[in-house]
Amino acid sequence: MIKKISHIGLAVDNLTEARAFFDETFDFSVSAQEQFGELLFSFISLGETDLELLQSTTPEGQIAKFINKRGQGIHHISLEVDDIQAELDRLKTKGLQLINEKPYRNAHQELVAFIHPKSTYGVLFELIQSE
Repeated sequence: MIKKISHIGLAVDNLTEARAFFDETFDFSVSAQEQFGELLFSFISLGETDLELLQSTTPEGQIAKFINKRGQGIHHISLEVDDIQAELDRLKTKGLQLINEKPYRNAHQELVAFIHPKSTYGVLFELIQSE
């Protein structure tokens, strides 16, 4: 079952500049910079839903490709679920195209999987299960 929107991922060219912008402009508390694979990222906590700032460290990275194609901005919406595999199976039976048939662990050891935007009106959805 989908419980809530966990976070909204924002693709940015420069994480340092984006962190400073959100801190100085909106007085948001921005988490420390982290790295996972080719991604640099930080979170901004806004109550029950966070913003995740994402930067590629290589021109071939997924975020870099996204920015080259669409520009900076909303990359994905993450939905918190209580049983990610059950939700993936349910969505597949509904005809949705899954990017990940099986979940994998992210930087914070949560289980995640993505749904292809061709199935969801052009929006990349991430499912996330915190254990």
